[in-house]
Amino acid sequence: MGRIVKRVLRVAGVVLVVLLVGAGGYVYMQCSAFDESMAKVYDVPVPALARTTDPAVLARGEHLVHSLAGCGIGDCHGSDLGGGKVTDIGPVGQLCAPNITGAGLGAAYSDGELARIIRHGVKKDGRTVRLMPSQDLTWLPDADVVAIVSYIRSVPDVDRPNSPTVVHTLGKVLDRQGKFPWDVARRIDHARVEAPPSPAPTVEYGGFLARLCTGCHGEHLSGGPLPGAPSSIPTPLDLTPHATGLADWSFEDFDRLMRTGVRKSGRKLDPFMPVDAWKNLDDTEMHALWAYLRTLPPTPFGQR
Repeated sequence: MGRIVKRVLRVAGVVLVVLLVGAGGYVYMQCSAFDESMAKVYDVPVPALARTTDPAVLARGEHLVHSLAGCGIGDCHGSDLGGGKVTDIGPVGQLCAPNITGAGLGAAYSDGELARIIRHGVKKDGRTVRLMPSQDLTWLPDADVVAIVSYIRSVPDVDRPNSPTVVHTLGKVLDRQGKFPWDVARRIDHARVEAPPSPAPTVEYGGFLARLCTGCHGEHLSGGPLPGAPSSIPTPLDLTPHATGLADWSFEDFDRLMRTGVRKSGRKLDPFMPVDAWKNLDDTEMHALWAYLRTLPPTPFGQR
């Protein structure tokens, strides 16, 4: 009997070693692919862009920066666009959006380079930006990109140092698995030019707006835990018309949630939800987004 036990343990040990070596090899290949992709230089031309001081354009840019584009939320560049807030994502990495005012990174970029990073996720050096949701903003029309750049150039300079953004091993693996989009430019078809409809309270326009929700709530918008995120990061909710989501919600319930961060039950959303941006959606955008969400297939919570 003792020999049999020893033999079983020996075989189990060999299997364990094989599994560990295989897992290590997989992680190494995924990390190597991530590093290689991050080092890639993209041949994306810098667009010709003429900023403006037109009050109407600046007002549009301010609206976009503090709503749809999400630049002005606390966990991103901040209301003054001076960045600097560190968000710890546990074993996945650390995020710190930079200072994009004239006293920070904004001084190093031309207007065209700012436009390119917004739409293509490509930095000044031609390499990809990390985690910035450019893949969700590629549809913005030229006029909106001009408005964003023009507004960024109009804000006061902010003198604030930034911490680095760091991607850990787990973050690299999750990126290559398509579960956490650190590597932004790889996810964009840089030759594709979309023609979104004019802003209107329609399902079609809402579908473009809803792309901004997929990074947290998943491709199917049914929520669930963010892959690899620590317990301190809240779990995104189900936005589909399923019983586990918004099945019995009205537009008024949704509007209240988006503008105040208070659910239908009366509970407050975790501050991780960017209410600072969504509360600034105008009525057209809010109705369009709601109209689109109501067309989604009812999907149980957690299927992302």
